[in-house]
Amino acid sequence: MSDVIKLLPDSVANQIAAGEVIQRPASVIKELVENAIDAQATHVQIILKDAGRTLIQIIDDGVGMSDTDARLAFERHSTSKIRTADDLFTLHTMGFRGEALASIAAISQVELRTRRRDAQLGTRLVINASQCESQEPDMCPVGSNFMIKNIFFNVPARRKFLKTNQVELSNIVKEFEKLALVNHEVEFTLMHNGNVMYKLMKGTFRQRIAALMGNSIDQQLLPVTIDTSLVKVQGYVGKPENARKRNALQFMFVNERYMRHPYFHKAVMSAYEQLIPEGEQPNYFLRFTVDPQSIDVNIHPTKTEIKFEDEMPIWQILAAGVKEALGRFSEVPAIDFDTEDAPAIPAYTSHVEVHHPEIEVDSSYNPFKPSAGSGSGQTRHHAPERQTMSNWDELFANFERKKREGMESVQQPDEHLEEISQEPVLPMGDLQSVYLQLKGRYILSPAKSGLMVIDQHRAHVRILFDRYISRLHTGSMSSQAILFPEVLHLSAAQSVALQELLPEMEQMGFALSPLSGNDWSVNAIPAGLDGVDPTSMIHQILDSVENGGMPLKKRILEHLALTVARSAAIPAGRTLMQEEMDILVADLLRLPEPNYTPDGKTIITVIPMEQINKMF
Repeated sequence: MSDVIKLLPDSVANQIAAGEVIQRPASVIKELVENAIDAQATHVQIILKDAGRTLIQIIDDGVGMSDTDARLAFERHSTSKIRTADDLFTLHTMGFRGEALASIAAISQVELRTRRRDAQLGTRLVINASQCESQEPDMCPVGSNFMIKNIFFNVPARRKFLKTNQVELSNIVKEFEKLALVNHEVEFTLMHNGNVMYKLMKGTFRQRIAALMGNSIDQQLLPVTIDTSLVKVQGYVGKPENARKRNALQFMFVNERYMRHPYFHKAVMSAYEQLIPEGEQPNYFLRFTVDPQSIDVNIHPTKTEIKFEDEMPIWQILAAGVKEALGRFSEVPAIDFDTEDAPAIPAYTSHVEVHHPEIEVDSSYNPFKPSAGSGSGQTRHHAPERQTMSNWDELFANFERKKREGMESVQQPDEHLEEISQEPVLPMGDLQSVYLQLKGRYILSPAKSGLMVIDQHRAHVRILFDRYISRLHTGSMSSQAILFPEVLHLSAAQSVALQELLPEMEQMGFALSPLSGNDWSVNAIPAGLDGVDPTSMIHQILDSVENGGMPLKKRILEHLALTVARSAAIPAGRTLMQEEMDILVADLLRLPEPNYTPDGKTIITVIPMEQINKMF
């Protein structure tokens, strides 16, 4: 019997390694830019075509390579940065494994031009899928010029799973931000399809933050300075009032290397307790300096997961340092009372007429139009304006008609829901006792088979989504101009995503125009969204696209319609009047698919009588 275990060819081994090291075009840029920084470059230029699919070109003015070094650099585990295993614990360079260039060469077509400062001529090296095709002398500038063409051309499965150009470019910009932030003394230029996206001059850490994230962030930063024998931390944290629910700018670096460290993130968050609402995240840009022997960066191929020898004391030092920074600038928390489930205590004054809550009826509030405030750009929390309704008989007749229409037309696939469509929940004349709201989130109603429970937010999402899709199909989607256009501040990655989505967003009813930098003017929004913060809604759209990836072209409008519906829908926790619940349920039950949201979440469920009886 012949032997069955064989050594893999180098080309195959390199492709396997590439699966760990090179996951997408952004990974190529990370590895090559880190090599340029290790080569003492003072200016790095990144040129892209088709978000890196067609071309990734990295030009630096570093020390360059000799003929032999250029050829040897593409061999696996060849490196100039370590000699022995002990060197792994005294690292002062970004790279050290010698896997990046071999992995890149295994899945692309590479052309390298490089020259050392003390050489008259450089060298030009061409490699195709790990195979060296040619090497010849070349007249080129000092430094290195890498051209990576047709990434994953010989691994069709990997190329197939690349996202759209917009998503890949967004990932590239995020990787670029990490590299440019910490290397603020290096000049960077990023170009895509001939357009300059960034041109960053060298400066201070704070200047680089403002250049990348926008000048408006400069006024939001509080300096953090910690100097101990164990760790030194320098950087900035954001003011509590500038915390975000999404897309928070959070960067940590150790010894000039980007890292993800959930444990230290919790230390920062602990300093913001009682300062920011639950669910919001502060901005921070923190640079750690520690003894290289006290950390291990060799635990993950991407080198972003780093193990610290003294995690617990550093956690305490970091939390105390951030608290001190917040306290030094008088960012003191206000008293916060726990009002959840607390009884409402009316405030009586000499000039306010007090009404009994059971008698007062808000007849004008429409659940499909969130409350509008006096401002033009911020989220509104004011109570809805009250108007007098003169024809109560007609109003209740409309409620009864809508309810009957909804009950007759609803299609219930669930066996517990079949009986709901056959008869009214309660006699139509008893409108004031049909529905009960629970915790400002659920609408309860008795049914023949048990108790029907409706999620009010999801119900409204379903209603709005179907309404938007119907208008899009009929071409009747209209816009509502904003009296005072609002300015939308975006990162470069978000600006790229918005530019890609612009045609579909205009079809949805948005009107946006670019301003300087990455700022946009919001001039109009889809009609019927009074009181919704336009900038927050667009951030939700961009966040949804970023997290879920760009959908297929034919589904982009549905994707946008769902995101807009989520943003404009009645939020959980809002108290509804009885007539508002009547309208909401009647509109829901008239829909072809009332039981689930467009993304498959349950809207209606029924608790059977058998289960209720068992409880007693």
